[in-house]
Amino acid sequence: MSYLVDTHCHLIFEDFSDDLDSVINNAFDSNVGGMIVISTQEKEFDPILSLAQKHKNIFCSIGIHPHSAQSHSNIDKEKILEYTNNDNVVGIGETGLDFYYENSDKKVQLRLFKMHIDISRKTQLPIIIHTRDADQETIEILNEETKKGHFPGVIHCFTAGPELASAALDLGFYISLSGIVTFKNAANLRETIKNIPLDRILVETDSPYLSPEPVRGGRNEPANVVHTADYLADFYNIEKDLFYKKTTNNFHKLFNKAEIINE
Repeated sequence: MSYLVDTHCHLIFEDFSDDLDSVINNAFDSNVGGMIVISTQEKEFDPILSLAQKHKNIFCSIGIHPHSAQSHSNIDKEKILEYTNNDNVVGIGETGLDFYYENSDKKVQLRLFKMHIDISRKTQLPIIIHTRDADQETIEILNEETKKGHFPGVIHCFTAGPELASAALDLGFYISLSGIVTFKNAANLRETIKNIPLDRILVETDSPYLSPEPVRGGRNEPANVVHTADYLADFYNIEKDLFYKKTTNNFHKLFNKAEIINE
């Protein structure tokens, strides 16, 4: 069977400090052929890069999460750009807007989001977008920034409404689905994604969060992306192997700097 890629996980979080090697091996043994480890703040840049350099088929992103925007209001754009020269850095982010928790001032979030977009535009590395309770603002920024030049990207852990889904697809973006789609109370999300083209869908865990059914409630890990992918294959009424192939092909198209080595 074709392999899957967990396009968004946080393996350097403390949740994995005691058994990280086992978690990684479990993922590879569970038909997960690759993983992207996502950064959320500057202090994670070096540990994430070290992890990616240590393991084949593990890649990373560099960026500042909107929750951390306030404490990184003066982050040096050139420093992020410098990291993108590394072969293991395949994406920018995660970045974006979170007006649900609003842990950072909205103006700071907006400014850093635009800064990350500029880095994505310069490097053509895909921007990994977190957006919550900020659909309209996200749409406006993406449309405004696209006029300055193309940049690739993905709406990660998609839970937004149909308007943002449509806007993202119109701009050539991808939609990444997490274990949330398997939750019983996610009917609105399933209604929104039912007509998304299969050639624009990625799968992720966002681990250690959001464990999918049937393992909901415990710590999430990359191996569990299989449960989400299997659920979505049934949801879209296609063979699991074909869904695996399509989402993995989508990964390679978007994160085209990542080269998975099969032995």
